[in-house]
Amino acid sequence: MTAGQEGAGETIDAFHRGRFHLVQPKGGGHRSGMDAMLLASLVAGEGAISVADLGAGAGAAGLAVASRIAGARVVLVERSPIMAGYARKSLALAENADLRARVDVIEADVTLTGRARLAAGLQDEVHDHVIMNPPFNDAADRRTPDALKAEAHAMESGLFDQWIRTAGAIMRPGGQLSLIARPESIAEIVDACGKRFGGIEITGLHPRPGESAVRILVTAIKGSRARLALRAPLIMHETDGHRFSALVDDLNNGRAAYPRLAGVRKR
Repeated sequence: MTAGQEGAGETIDAFHRGRFHLVQPKGGGHRSGMDAMLLASLVAGEGAISVADLGAGAGAAGLAVASRIAGARVVLVERSPIMAGYARKSLALAENADLRARVDVIEADVTLTGRARLAAGLQDEVHDHVIMNPPFNDAADRRTPDALKAEAHAMESGLFDQWIRTAGAIMRPGGQLSLIARPESIAEIVDACGKRFGGIEITGLHPRPGESAVRILVTAIKGSRARLALRAPLIMHETDGHRFSALVDDLNNGRAAYPRLAGVRKR
């Protein structure tokens, strides 16, 4: 991410070395960075694919997918009218003109079910990929005084089950679920996948060799019966400095995808 122009209460930031830009709240709310770019890198493919970004915020991860994959059509799903507004502002930027026709914004609660979910525009079995970066702080943790940031970061009980249930409903059979989370959520994520998703692949993201993982990257396939695979760790910094490893730098800047070991079953 590269800092860009600033306005009253917001900034315009460049991602993928300037290939797309994002309007974000300045000094408040959730600001996207590497987590969103790594999440986007989990979508590997070519040609026409349909992608839903659940809890999209200002749209960083979904726009990153659209930036890297020319045939991708992306739906940004965001509950907060304020953050959905930032996503719409991002799409209106001249710098994002090439992406605008392939990206839509839906204001909807990811946890909706049944007719309420359908009425909100989240239709059954239409997407090849569903990506998500759910709130990661336990609701009992110390809360930030910033209400918008608190909403984006506070995890409610059963959240993974609700979000992954929605992902399963709106995804085509054989489609791929991708998410980024903290390592302590691994058991809840695997449990939430249940019988809906198999072929779970988990990669630990480690700051440096010998250091504990700070994030996990998870992918799974709807309807797969394949066993869980724990992949080799992904190292952010190969030395004591702050320079990213070559692979992580490529993933962060949209020059490469992080494909599954087993690939995605064709529909």
